[in-house]
Amino acid sequence: MKFMPLFKNKVWGGNKIKSLGFNYDPLPNCGELWALSGMEGNESVITNGFLADNNLSEVLEIYMGELVGEKNFEHFGTQFPLLFKIIDANDKLSIQVHPDDKLAQQRGMENGKTEMWYIIEAEKGAEIVDGFEEAVTREEYQKFLEVGHLESLLHIEHPEAGDTFFIPAGRVHALGKGLLLAEIQQSSDCTYRIYDYNRPDADGQLRELHTAEALDAIDFGATRDGKTHYSYKENSTTPLAECPYFTTNLIPLTKPMRKDFSKLDSFVVYLCVDGIAAVKAMDSIEPIHEGECVLLPATAETVELFSEGPAKLLEVYIDPARWEDKDSHNHATDFDWLAQFVGNAENQH
Repeated sequence: MKFMPLFKNKVWGGNKIKSLGFNYDPLPNCGELWALSGMEGNESVITNGFLADNNLSEVLEIYMGELVGEKNFEHFGTQFPLLFKIIDANDKLSIQVHPDDKLAQQRGMENGKTEMWYIIEAEKGAEIVDGFEEAVTREEYQKFLEVGHLESLLHIEHPEAGDTFFIPAGRVHALGKGLLLAEIQQSSDCTYRIYDYNRPDADGQLRELHTAEALDAIDFGATRDGKTHYSYKENSTTPLAECPYFTTNLIPLTKPMRKDFSKLDSFVVYLCVDGIAAVKAMDSIEPIHEGECVLLPATAETVELFSEGPAKLLEVYIDPARWEDKDSHNHATDFDWLAQFVGNAENQH
């Protein structure tokens, strides 16, 4: 399935998404392109095949486990569990944090938000905020925030094209100016805005801050190096992120590839982040260019990937074994699985 993009005008947005081949007139800019969404009121509409003009939520209600995987459907129900975006940060985004599932559900929301970023373009000197430079106490954080010195506590990274950052729920973070990136996240809009540089919105009003709400969500530990360190080979599958909420791989294509998903009980999404590619499955082939994606239903056992010249795809799915393992550890903290993943990654690299 291929989808119609949704365009979001943002006070910090630019016009780089237009250079990818998208037309978002009459919006003055496009801060976010939602490539695939099941969010209520923002459901992606299918553009191809016999399901054309139906939205993702309607199709999920009909096909259930055949679409997302039987175990995934049992776990997530009729809410498509992931949201895929292309973000153009022409100015700094607010410093923010997302709650984890437990806190979000305590506050009446369906789930928290863990996400990852894949940098497509980065201007010279571009920055991101990725946690705290040193561990701080709750009291120290509040004091620095009150006197306007929060930025002095933050860990700053200088991303380049191809860099990947995994942002677990609880980590204070922000995108800086001059970045074009792909974001993969839990299907959630629960964001606590901590600081917004006293910047007015489109109506000239200061945007709402969530100072009190954010306190219980924040992980006050240090982030020494939040970047995912990896090396890749052309026409092979390179892991970028593995967690209970999504598995993301990078596939640099220069020649056709064939993959077998017969043992995976999950949908698979291919998001193009460079060049032009095509995805063939279930007797259908769909071309995609940078910023576009396709969704393979869980019933698709094999897929063939092609490219017109060099191309790069992000391959994303949800492995039920990962959230089943997380759920089985009733006494583990929400960050235990992350610590284990980071330790494994350090050992591998």
